[in-house]
Amino acid sequence: MLKKIVVFFLSITSHLGYPGIVLLMALESSFFPFPSEIVIPPAAYLAAKGEFSLPLVIFSGVLGSLLGAWFNYFLALRLGRPVLQRLIWRYGKFFLLPPDTLEKVEIFFDKHGHISTFVGRLIPGVRQYISLPAGLGRMNFLLFTLYTALGAGIWVCVLALLGYFIGTNEELLHLWLKRSSTALVLFSLLMVTLYLYFYRRKRAFRPPSGEKPPAT
Repeated sequence: MLKKIVVFFLSITSHLGYPGIVLLMALESSFFPFPSEIVIPPAAYLAAKGEFSLPLVIFSGVLGSLLGAWFNYFLALRLGRPVLQRLIWRYGKFFLLPPDTLEKVEIFFDKHGHISTFVGRLIPGVRQYISLPAGLGRMNFLLFTLYTALGAGIWVCVLALLGYFIGTNEELLHLWLKRSSTALVLFSLLMVTLYLYFYRRKRAFRPPSGEKPPAT
């Protein structure tokens, strides 16, 4: 079944070229239910055959991921936030959500949006939707773009290298996709652990408000 899907996307990608990669990855990065694993590896396989350029496949994949992420971000910011705010005011008490829930989300993404966005792009099942809370929290758009591109870039590079060197070997590709996803989840846990360690360490050495740090 997977081989038929890969062959189907090979034909689409070969016909549409780089714009097709951008379009498919934009759809994948928003909220359409199909994985990037069936978009980038076939395109990278075509690059191995000389029909595409691997750097341009990676660039197109990252650009598409950004476009889809921007769509989710602005959808949550312009439409989701006002609707959710009204729902919280009306029904939040039934779900133990205080009226200032969105303000708390905004504060969280102001402080931790960079690590949340970056790590979120590396975790399966999360990468497509991390843009929604970022939009609800009004995360700085330039920072959101930067860390989305970094996270998406790592994932697209992994997929592209697998497709380039493994090609259409279904069993081997599935094995290495699973290993790569596990490795990225472990890497994400390490990044979050280090971030929390240094964040708490920084707060512990921060002087109380109104006091100056000791002279050296």
